[in-house]
Amino acid sequence: MIVVTGATGRLGRFVIEGLLKQVPANQVAVVVRNPDKAAEWAARGVHVRKADYSRPETWDGVFSLGDTVLLISSSEVGQRRKQHQTVVDAAKKAGVGLLAYTSILHADTSRMVLAPEHLFTEEAIRASGLPFVFLRHSWYLENYTESAKRTLEQGVLRGCAKDGRVAPATRQDYADAAVAVLTGTGHEHQVYELAGDTGFTLAEYAAELSRQSGRTVTYQDLPPADFAAALQQAGLPKGYADVLANSDEGIARGDLNDTSRTLSRLVGRPTTTLAEELAIMLKGA
Repeated sequence: MIVVTGATGRLGRFVIEGLLKQVPANQVAVVVRNPDKAAEWAARGVHVRKADYSRPETWDGVFSLGDTVLLISSSEVGQRRKQHQTVVDAAKKAGVGLLAYTSILHADTSRMVLAPEHLFTEEAIRASGLPFVFLRHSWYLENYTESAKRTLEQGVLRGCAKDGRVAPATRQDYADAAVAVLTGTGHEHQVYELAGDTGFTLAEYAAELSRQSGRTVTYQDLPPADFAAALQQAGLPKGYADVLANSDEGIARGDLNDTSRTLSRLVGRPTTTLAEELAIMLKGA
């Protein structure tokens, strides 16, 4: 059985749809907090199992001996250590055949505040003794393109990434890589640094947005504290604003850039480009 946790999240949905193109539905199981959100999959023959990252008692019997498991990282920053340890413990108890985990790019060297929770999870998985695969993700390309309309309205893209390059890929790209690993062979004990084929600076992003829209968008680089303050003024909670500012600092250092093209090799095609994704977003504007 291939079992995917956090399956009704935005990444998880792409993974499940990809799996259903490769294997029979009765060989796929989803782990969700709210089974109602997986009703469509259940109707197609997918097994639906209810469990909550924050409730260890709900994980009894979720996994079985020999299962191939994808642990999709929790979205609750600050809670991931405890939540992920719960899943790792359940996987170890069941004796799963492979435990894949969606980590962050360069988790072992990144200085981003998001990295330690991911590195903790990787270390917990290694300590479990289970066969593993770490799918270390760069940023989602949608982090930029889904806010393109608002950026156009403002005419300015603010950040604190300096001239650092970021190499994001789409959720579909990352999901396809997960499907390749979950349905393939020879991935045990691999650490895959996954990023888009072509990185860009935020100034280059602003230039591409300007080119495609026909409207001028400039990139304004701010000190990190000023950028965080601007995000708060725009309505974001302080904690989230601080994480975003820290992430831009990580981009400035190169924490979210990678030139190995490991992702495109795994999926067997080039990754989605900024220009392609922007064109899709702007077409629907």
